[in-house]
Amino acid sequence: MSRPIFEVIALGAEDAVAARDGGADRLELVTDMAADGLTPSRATFGAIRAAVEIPLRVMLRLSDGFGVADARELDALCEAAQGLRAEGAEEFVLGFLDAGGHADLEAVHALVDVLDGCRWTFHRAFDRAADRDAVRLQLAGLPGLDTYLTAGSADGVTTGLPVLCAEAARVGEPGYEPRLLVGGGLLLKHVPRLRAAGLDAFHVGGAVRPAGWAGPVSPDAVREWRAALDTLQEA
Repeated sequence: MSRPIFEVIALGAEDAVAARDGGADRLELVTDMAADGLTPSRATFGAIRAAVEIPLRVMLRLSDGFGVADARELDALCEAAQGLRAEGAEEFVLGFLDAGGHADLEAVHALVDVLDGCRWTFHRAFDRAADRDAVRLQLAGLPGLDTYLTAGSADGVTTGLPVLCAEAARVGEPGYEPRLLVGGGLLLKHVPRLRAAGLDAFHVGGAVRPAGWAGPVSPDAVREWRAALDTLQEA
């Protein structure tokens, strides 16, 4: 087994340093977790980029939910992406569905054009899709798409474990080229089954914050996860 990727949510530079020191490979940068993570400011990105050298994926999402409200919001998203790229951002997180639960291709294509080849993750909007396979085929071949962040279910990893394991077995099929990054209620007890299924990328947020979202990332909690992932990798 290869060493798994371990991504941690960071809200600011303090979180970023703690996650890096604990052994995170990559950070997802967001603000406002009460809305499940929105786009951070350019200043926040700049402070985090100055504090750590590990890869950063920046959220592109301006409102709660998994759709784009209107053309004005889409324009604002594209403007935010342009500003973050000008600040030095090279990797992103995005994902939008239409009213029918299909990928909102107008919104996704508009942002992919702005990103101009930057690598990106389609986030947990995927878990709200009417048809996961249909979304994969809609998005197949888009420049930069290399990851789906998913719990296998809108209800979280505990419910989604069978879906995640089944999808891991379909690597190489059309639409299944991007890596599965498992996150959304992920617990340490889930990891052995996921690793046995061949999954090799994991994403946490609240799991490494002993005081909840009001408190910072704990480097010791990150180390516990890193050690567990590495132990399983060696086994």
